[in-house]
Amino acid sequence: MQTISRQPAPLSTDAVAVREAIARSRTGLVDREVVAEVVALSAVAGEHVLVIGAPGTAKSEAVRRTADQLGGRYFEYLLGRFTEPSEIFGPVDLRRLREGSVEFETAGMLPEAEVAFLDEVFLGSTAVLNTLLGILNERVFRRGSTLLSCPLRVCVGAANSLPDDPALAAFADRFLARVFVTPVPDARLDELLEVGWRAGSRPSDATGSLLPAVDRLSQAAEGCDLQGVRGPLAAAIRQLRQAGVPLSDRRVVRSQRLVAAAAVMDGRTAATADDLWVLPLIAPTLDAQASAREVLSDLLAQGRNGSLVYAAEEFARGRQARAARLVDSGRRLLDEVGLGSLTHDDRLRLEATLREIDAGFVLADAPPSLRDMRGLLVAAIQR
Repeated sequence: MQTISRQPAPLSTDAVAVREAIARSRTGLVDREVVAEVVALSAVAGEHVLVIGAPGTAKSEAVRRTADQLGGRYFEYLLGRFTEPSEIFGPVDLRRLREGSVEFETAGMLPEAEVAFLDEVFLGSTAVLNTLLGILNERVFRRGSTLLSCPLRVCVGAANSLPDDPALAAFADRFLARVFVTPVPDARLDELLEVGWRAGSRPSDATGSLLPAVDRLSQAAEGCDLQGVRGPLAAAIRQLRQAGVPLSDRRVVRSQRLVAAAAVMDGRTAATADDLWVLPLIAPTLDAQASAREVLSDLLAQGRNGSLVYAAEEFARGRQARAARLVDSGRRLLDEVGLGSLTHDDRLRLEATLREIDAGFVLADAPPSLRDMRGLLVAAIQR
């Protein structure tokens, strides 16, 4: 069988802009790149994200930084058992109430937000969660006499753990993508300590709202050609269900939106099997995601994405995605160290990246882009 050469897809201007915004949001965070990238992917797909992890794992900070870079109207709230609906959706309009109409003032509240973050999302009352369902599903706010079309691109929910209450299952199912956050691994503790010591305010170099770019990518995703990937996608879903991964019909159908969004963020108008690395994201639990990676390992191995290099590597676990991430990391590292004299820390970072490349790839078999990056890193160290 003839081997087909695999060249990186050219990225559109909008995809590049979103990729650079994601990179800015990662500044000052360690091992939270996947959170930022999945939020951006879901914004393009028009889906919602659930971030699950223990307290103190920078879930909220990663989401806030990404929201800062995306721009637009932002709403954030920490839900509790006693959170009133008015705290989320706005108070009753007293002027209209005196006229006999129950309407709500939604300015600055969730119904008018373009990006939203709800921390401890499962602690909301039944009244809060039932109203949220309409906003998440249909982008419509209905309460009293108020009927409002919502401009929400993505809602991120965060929690320390998944709920045990079956009554919350239907609500949780509205969050298509799941990211499970664990403490920073031991290998990166030195980096965590350094970054944490000099941590300051969040990056503020966003260049205006990126939501128009997100909207154009979303429109492109809606027109993305999925014909060539529906067969492999259906086969993958069957494999997951046979392996005991619980997937509702809703999650199965809407997984196509993540596939299409991944394709357009990689600069393509037609999806391929390379974009199926997103499938573990729809598995609802941490164990189910591990099973999905194992069951689909052969299919996912070729996955990669020029804009979402960390997420693609995390869920594909393949050489293509790892090479793309190392090229991206090397490029950013070279930009940071510049052309002048290297500091001791700069040299250590360059050497660490080289060691990772050499540990993971035989140079002769490495993708050309990775071989080129290795040469640039060596030249930087030798100068």
